[in-house]
Amino acid sequence: MVRILAMKFDLLIRNGSVLDGTGAAAVSADVGIIGERIAAVGDLSKAETNHVIDATGHFVCPGFIDAHSHSDAYFLIEPRASSKVFQGITTEVCGNCGASVAPRLGGAQLPSDWQDKPFPGTWSTVAEYRKLFEQVKPAVNEALLIGHNTLHRGISGYEPRGATPDELKTMCRALEQALDEGGCGMSTGLIYPPASAVPREEVVALSKVCAAKNKIYTSHMRSEGKQLLEAIDEALDIGRRSGARVQISHLKTSGQANWHKIDAALEKIESAIAEGIEVAADRYPYTAAQTDLDIILPDWALYDGKEAVLGRLKDSKVRKKIREEILEGRGEFGFSTVMIGSVEHPELQHLKGLKMDQASSLLGMEPVDALLHIIEKDELRTGGIFFGMCEENMWRILAQPWVMIGCDASLRAPDGILSTDHPHPRAYGSFTKLLRASLDGQTVPLPEMIRKMTSLPAETFRLKDRGVLKKGAFADVVVFDPAKVKENTTYQNPHQLSEGVETLIVNGTLTIQEGQLTDARRGRFLD
Repeated sequence: MVRILAMKFDLLIRNGSVLDGTGAAAVSADVGIIGERIAAVGDLSKAETNHVIDATGHFVCPGFIDAHSHSDAYFLIEPRASSKVFQGITTEVCGNCGASVAPRLGGAQLPSDWQDKPFPGTWSTVAEYRKLFEQVKPAVNEALLIGHNTLHRGISGYEPRGATPDELKTMCRALEQALDEGGCGMSTGLIYPPASAVPREEVVALSKVCAAKNKIYTSHMRSEGKQLLEAIDEALDIGRRSGARVQISHLKTSGQANWHKIDAALEKIESAIAEGIEVAADRYPYTAAQTDLDIILPDWALYDGKEAVLGRLKDSKVRKKIREEILEGRGEFGFSTVMIGSVEHPELQHLKGLKMDQASSLLGMEPVDALLHIIEKDELRTGGIFFGMCEENMWRILAQPWVMIGCDASLRAPDGILSTDHPHPRAYGSFTKLLRASLDGQTVPLPEMIRKMTSLPAETFRLKDRGVLKKGAFADVVVFDPAKVKENTTYQNPHQLSEGVETLIVNGTLTIQEGQLTDARRGRFLD
């Protein structure tokens, strides 16, 4: 190991076990930081420094990259990002599943859980949002995907149809501008209206815009259960025809009747990689998904925007049809696999964290009627947590060398404006749960798990000088105690910070010191 003498560091992390993010085994080394970059890694025992961090008995790693996040808007109102930083996360890839904070065009509305929040300013374009982000100075970095549904709704509206040729040209120009202003790619949420009615050709055309600028295409696919294999084929075909890199969002086999599809699903992706398509995926370490509770409604009932949906629920004949289709469609799932997450209406607060069959008993209704009552009364603002995945399949997916880690959650905090809802525990515990699992031998070895959290997403999303500990890289660094690191969050009590992250450095700035948040924040918008 090289001993470096004639250098003075702003920060010096000494005596740690360094995992550099490449998958290499840990080595005993020091990490020296000057300004916002790593200046040296090696034997720095004789070097001078302004500030020493003793990492004895701890692991020192690149800051973790949350490859699948929805924090875009919440950065502006809770810049501490405490649910994420206490997991060791220093960068979030936001704007996933077709919904991004910008560009806001035409009649496009923000997602329901963002609409009532007190933002520090207004924005339309990515450039305007970026300016607000930089003024607020969040604790972590952000890479922003451009949501296809956000674009489509702003230009083509909420009706269940594809864009006209002229609208598609406008959409392509809007995407090009958004990418030029800093977007790192485009995401789709093909399970959500109106994208669920959009033809593949529209997505291919937009993905070609991404490919021309070396940007990525990410997909919440049309199905993660019954039509899983067909949905994977579609995602790969879009990549093949457009030339864009492909990221499959939160890869899973949803519903017990689909668990057996795991082999075929992995084989399809492996074959595409062997063919030369650059494809990867992300996953969180839980067997329940979360999205809006109204996703249970039939597709046709969700088109044309909020007021149209509520109007259908108020029409007794239409409501009856919706009810019948839900009962037919729930099939093996029933209602005991559905948990109520966040709610907004004061009269529904006591239902948070309850399974739908439990809530229906309290309301004195059949489960399907309780579901419709909650959705209508809460005006489509209710979150749902859906149990239906196989744990064995989850660990198999997480072990794949092309699968990285993503919380699939907005940042939260145990106090303040974002502390009153009921999120999925993945918002607080995804990375620390996996660190604990790796240390305990439940999944891949720690060097490989760190690679999945660092250099793999950095390479996939082209985040320059991130995801590795080496000279010249940005000083995003996490120091964690292997004896203490763990998740504390649960489905019933989600607002619990992880523990074990003793030091977190973002762009050379101490964000967590001795296990406590500092007042310093230096997150950056990455392009």
